[in-house]
Amino acid sequence: MAALALVAGTLAGCSGKGNNGGEAGGSGGAKSPSASASANASGKAGEPVKLKMWGGVPPEAGPQAVVDAWNKDHPDVQVEYVRYVNDDEGNLKLDTAMMTGQDVDLFVNYSMSQTAKRKESGFTLDLSAFTDYDVDAKMGPDAAGWKIDGKYYGIPTTKSSFFVALNKDKLDAANLPVPKDWTWDELREYAKKLKAGDGYGFIQHTEPFVDPIDSVLSQDGYTKADGTSNLDDPLVRKWLETLNGMMKEDKTTPPLGEQLTSKMPVEQIFLSGEAPMLNIGAWLLRSSNNFTDYPRDFKIAFAPVPRLAGSADKYVTRGGIGDYISINAKSKHTDAAWSFLKWYADGGMAPLAAGGRLPASKDADQEAALKSLLGDKADTYDRDSLMYVMFDNKTPTYVRSVPQEVMDLRSQEYEKYFLGSQTMDQTISAMVSRHNEFLKTAK
Repeated sequence: MAALALVAGTLAGCSGKGNNGGEAGGSGGAKSPSASASANASGKAGEPVKLKMWGGVPPEAGPQAVVDAWNKDHPDVQVEYVRYVNDDEGNLKLDTAMMTGQDVDLFVNYSMSQTAKRKESGFTLDLSAFTDYDVDAKMGPDAAGWKIDGKYYGIPTTKSSFFVALNKDKLDAANLPVPKDWTWDELREYAKKLKAGDGYGFIQHTEPFVDPIDSVLSQDGYTKADGTSNLDDPLVRKWLETLNGMMKEDKTTPPLGEQLTSKMPVEQIFLSGEAPMLNIGAWLLRSSNNFTDYPRDFKIAFAPVPRLAGSADKYVTRGGIGDYISINAKSKHTDAAWSFLKWYADGGMAPLAAGGRLPASKDADQEAALKSLLGDKADTYDRDSLMYVMFDNKTPTYVRSVPQEVMDLRSQEYEKYFLGSQTMDQTISAMVSRHNEFLKTAK
């Protein structure tokens, strides 16, 4: 890791103004909108430009259909899709590929934290060099959350909806309504009522554990007026105590130790009917539409992600728009990559809707995307609640922008709490202390 960090620093130091000075990577400056997509090709006459796009979605869930459609109509620019898993190991694989000069022309970022690190390492092309695509006009005001120092280093391409998926049949049997506005305390009560035997009432991946914290701190601030850490905000404590209580007192959600050691397949558990509530995003539909691998006999309803009690007046939820696609600043084919990226964002990505990824561009065919989203399984979903969480819920959204170092130190400390190796007071104290140290070194 130390060696990789050294390489990253070297790359960043050598990047020059190609990243931040307005030049379009190796193309020597911005091309006019009429410039040939293959203007910076490999130089071998008659051969197509070959691009590699790295993303976290399995090829069969839409990306392969996307590149196949492009390749059919653009014989002079051929795209290959490379899958990486969107976890720590997978993101390290992508970053290492760019550090070591492997073929990466375009890549998808799934958080602002990842994007910011890659921008600092010189991997992301400053798109202000191109003047033929207005990201703000195409994607709307939510796009601004992806700017770094007022510039776009990629295009956010999808509407990102996060929600709690619900087994509607079990809700009906328990006489529980589908919520449109609820708190984590209320979800905790739902989990108690829906728990059956030794099963769980609520499950989630470990990745969204921190979402309620960022919902609070994106509004209250990650630092206080005096510049010190705000990780001791009372609502941070409230969230950690709530989730820990569900794990250990209620036994309605898996203990962290069990979840980590078993690599719990939470989507499969929900779709099999074993757990009635799942905190997840729209990508669930890529599995819930797949009755071959995930057969089910119940209808799925949808509810917004709950808020912490006491935060109603400033509640924001994770979401907005995402799948932020950047062009590698070291790519030899930035103009070709730009042409593909514009096409992708304005509707070329439509096949991904079947996996829950709706295009964000105003110029994309949203009705066609919705039909693709539901496929022939529309009657297995509660359409009203689906439409509410994806289109009608007006709760403001945030894009996670906290530095990766802070993400890491937080998770390291709250995992100790959930695993029982330190108390809540020790956890809060350690997070604050480590965050303050980070703030000193980051100045």
